[in-house]
Amino acid sequence: MASPLKILVVDDNRDNADSLAELFGLEGHEVHVAYSGEEAIVAYMSCDFDLAFMDVMMPGKNGVESFLEIRRMKPKAKVYMMTGYSIDQLLQQAIDNGAMGVFGKPVDLSKVMTAIDAAKPNGIILIAEDDPDFGPSLQQTFISTGRNCELVTDGKAALERMDKSDIEVLILDLNLPLINGIEVYTTLRKTNRAVPTVMITACADQYRDALDSLTDVEVTGILNKPFDFDVLLGKLERLAA
Repeated sequence: MASPLKILVVDDNRDNADSLAELFGLEGHEVHVAYSGEEAIVAYMSCDFDLAFMDVMMPGKNGVESFLEIRRMKPKAKVYMMTGYSIDQLLQQAIDNGAMGVFGKPVDLSKVMTAIDAAKPNGIILIAEDDPDFGPSLQQTFISTGRNCELVTDGKAALERMDKSDIEVLILDLNLPLINGIEVYTTLRKTNRAVPTVMITACADQYRDALDSLTDVEVTGILNKPFDFDVLLGKLERLAA
């Protein structure tokens, strides 16, 4: 076997974290486990890891936020992000659980307006869209019809704004920075904060790999759960060689 690695496993699901840690341990690697993004950051403060496996969706600091903070401390940190669903599965799950549909870009505003009218909102419409041209334009369209409308430009801001109870409809771009639209919607569903939602995407290929934003900060890779352990161990062998 190649030289053993010092590995950090980060997942708020303790069974998943412990199982993965046990697998790596059986292969002779030194494994540490963190059950939150905050614990992972603390671990990196006191130790240099050869590799980390970090779940994307965690309460508190999610995997993306934690990764970015870790990379500020340790610019050479190698991290695999783990996500429980494929993007296609998450889209279908969102629609099955009440999302009003998915609109492709360029967006037909008349169709969006029809979808909003069907929801009959009396409160605020929240647009989560980072396109500097399209977002403000869509907001102004709603305001011109007398509707109360707000705009945020990333997924984290969308979740923070949804903490208040006055949002009645959400227009959600799937390709948001930091926390993508599918993860925003899934989080809202899990925490019983979901409202009628219209999803917008530039094209199918753009949301198929919804974590593309991480490539800008050199994330080591993305793994979909459940993943093939033989493939995973093969990656370790190459890194340890």
